[in-house]
Amino acid sequence: MNNLRSRHIFLGKDGRNWIKMKTQKTDKSFSVPLLPVAQKILDKYSEKLEGERLLPSKTNSHFNAYLKEIVGLREIKINLTHHVARKTFATTVLLLNDVPMEVVSKLLGHSRIGITQAHYGQILEEKVQSEMEKLGNKLK
Repeated sequence: MNNLRSRHIFLGKDGRNWIKMKTQKTDKSFSVPLLPVAQKILDKYSEKLEGERLLPSKTNSHFNAYLKEIVGLREIKINLTHHVARKTFATTVLLLNDVPMEVVSKLLGHSRIGITQAHYGQILEEKVQSEMEKLGNKLK
């Protein structure tokens, strides 16, 4: 988020904006299409920031402080951090919406799919259970 610059946005073959950049931790290249909600966020800040930065710069501690404020306002009972938010995104938005593990691994910037499988294998068990229940209902 802090490293995203205008040079990272390009028009894809599908006519949509894409982000193309390298992960900070592993220096691996990735490309991902911008979802409409992400494009709206970029549009919101397009005239408000100076230079090439596309989003306001926040340190991890600032990010976590904002999450803590949200927890207080919403009476959430967990210690919400950037890491927890990232894991929640991977499970609830990606894996539980049938995004393949290979794609999740790439989006998270993992160097090997085994890392992703080790961290998110439990969610796959829940997915297997729900899919088997659906199949059982169809076979009745």
